[in-house]
Amino acid sequence: MSEGTVKWFNESKGFGFIEQSNGGGDVFVHYSAIQAGGFKTLTEGQSVTFDVVQGAKGPSAENVQIA
Repeated sequence: MSEGTVKWFNESKGFGFIEQSNGGGDVFVHYSAIQAGGFKTLTEGQSVTFDVVQGAKGPSAENVQIA
């Protein structure tokens, strides 16, 4: 599982990017990957843990949890 910080997240569009703590590239995140109840959103600067998977358009985050 990787760790990172939310770079930005657009609530109205339901996606954003996470900056990896290990210095890797930014990772795309979709609201459906957030493991939380209720309204699924992230805030800029928030610490998260996640799995990186290779999506059709590059790396994306799955199983995103607020750290």
